[in-house]
Amino acid sequence: MNDVWASDKVLLELRNVYRQFEQGGTVIEVLRDASLRVSAGELTALVGPSGSGKSTLLNIAGLLERPTAGDVVIDGTETSGLSSRRRGRLRGSHIGFVFQFHRLLAEFSAMENVMIPQMLNGLARHEAEHRAEQLLTMVGLQDRQSHRPGTLSGGEQQRVAIARAVANAPRVLLADEPTGNLDPETAEEVFTHLRQIVRGTGAAALIVTHNEKLAATMDRCLTIRDGAIVEL
Repeated sequence: MNDVWASDKVLLELRNVYRQFEQGGTVIEVLRDASLRVSAGELTALVGPSGSGKSTLLNIAGLLERPTAGDVVIDGTETSGLSSRRRGRLRGSHIGFVFQFHRLLAEFSAMENVMIPQMLNGLARHEAEHRAEQLLTMVGLQDRQSHRPGTLSGGEQQRVAIARAVANAPRVLLADEPTGNLDPETAEEVFTHLRQIVRGTGAAALIVTHNEKLAATMDRCLTIRDGAIVEL
């Protein structure tokens, strides 16, 4: 898993996406003609104030929410016409999520937390264990594989969560404030490992963050203005 995956192959694309909500008889337009493209091995930051539509955009990109209009294309597959079942299957096979809070299973070790999603996806135990070992090594936790989440630091727990998110080799990695509850030094360390794993696996990463310092180190930085996506 070397830094050889960055390419021009677009794995995540939003095409002219609109998202409207009705509240008290008033139509609220959160996203308006929003478009973006993220390529393999690319880290794209999404910044902006609370309420600007970042979480809505991430939910739409992750096929958790349908846009009012427009389309989301995942690794060449247009999703607007897909049934809920097919969208769910595509999400499970192609998209990984990292959240601000790690949501690890407390009763299982770091290794097992990374193995479980693979085994649920049909991978044999010994294969899941081998890949989990590789991923935990990539995030610098080769000596902490047998530890349960409660014995790991916040930064270590988040690194396990990152390894788990890419366990099934998703083409798209979506992260919502993945370093938001960490101190600056730990946040920088976690992001270093996040960058390494995105480059190493060739995923396309869209990362929502309020950390302007980390956002500035990514390949591109986007924001949402009046519902549209603007590159900074």
